[in-house]
Amino acid sequence: MNQMRPSRSRRLFTLPLIAPVIALMVAGCSAGETQTPPPPEVEVETVRAGAIDNVIEVPGRVQAVRTAEVRARVTGIVSRRLYEEGSDVRAGQPLFAIDPRELQASLSASLAQAQRAEATARNARQDVDRYRPLLTDQAISKQEYDAAVARLGQAEADVLQAKAQVETARLNLGYATVTAPISGRAGRAQVTEGALVSAGEGTLLTVIEQVNPVFVNFSQSSSEFLAIRRDMAAGKVTTPELGATRVELQLEDGTTFAQTGRLDFLDLAFDESTGAAALRAEFPNPGAMLLPGQFVRARVFAGRRNGAILVPQRAVQLSARGGGVMVVTADNKAEARPVKLGDLRGSEWVVLDGLKPGDRVIVNGLQKVQPGQPVRIAAPKPAPGQPAPAR
Repeated sequence: MNQMRPSRSRRLFTLPLIAPVIALMVAGCSAGETQTPPPPEVEVETVRAGAIDNVIEVPGRVQAVRTAEVRARVTGIVSRRLYEEGSDVRAGQPLFAIDPRELQASLSASLAQAQRAEATARNARQDVDRYRPLLTDQAISKQEYDAAVARLGQAEADVLQAKAQVETARLNLGYATVTAPISGRAGRAQVTEGALVSAGEGTLLTVIEQVNPVFVNFSQSSSEFLAIRRDMAAGKVTTPELGATRVELQLEDGTTFAQTGRLDFLDLAFDESTGAAALRAEFPNPGAMLLPGQFVRARVFAGRRNGAILVPQRAVQLSARGGGVMVVTADNKAEARPVKLGDLRGSEWVVLDGLKPGDRVIVNGLQKVQPGQPVRIAAPKPAPGQPAPAR
């Protein structure tokens, strides 16, 4: 047992050796706690200005280029429907048949009246021809001759009136077959066989809409219109002529309509109730892909915007107060910068205010920086196919 106990002199020798080691360890820990971490590394893009398309996005509705309401022009009973509902019809194609028997009888009566009027006129003409030489020989009075001439004039007027009635009766008989006034797509029939239609009330039979091409109607607020006028006056925006303004459509399912349209109408006055000006574009519509009343979003390419600034979408932070970016100052510190955003072009935002050419915007590493904190700018990445820069 005595052999396993260290001597007092050995314990005294060991303590002086351990104390310096503990002191060095404590000093090392203190030095590690006070050491400043290196600035975070970020990737930046230098802001440049250039010319881009001046695009205006507005909601719109599709409208048929031509719409015709097919109404009854004579009174009668519908005997047949001669077209298929929802089908394409051509101008002049029969759509409905109205019972023509009463109209045929009216035409026959008008023809008989015209024959009577012509017979009366022939008799009156013969009287005038007989009275003319008798008046020269003073066998009849001037008054009798004048009366015969008056009867001839009245008879000839009756002939003209009778012929007009015949023409009217013939037209009405023709209206018994209701035809399409324009080519287009005929809608649902508003009447069925056996229905009584009236010329006086103008009974609606069906509607035909021409849907190739089509119109798209939309509007622009007065504030947006005035902003474009100011930008044009300042030389920031150059606009083409009305008929050269290109328009694209985005459908409700998010796809883009294959055909491109042209702006063809701009109202020169603002609507008092909405404060907006009406615009209209015309689009080819093969296959009737667009239907009247359909909701679309129109992208109007209203010229070119000069001095525009684009930044990558990943560099922009969105909040309830708007957009913001992080820029690197001249002394390599991060600075939060609020910006006014325009529209989104693919993967880039159009910045209307808040940045100027030459600003360095952080595009990668945003999660590692705080405003006012120094940053370290990473070396630019080589373009695809280029060797990496030597370190």
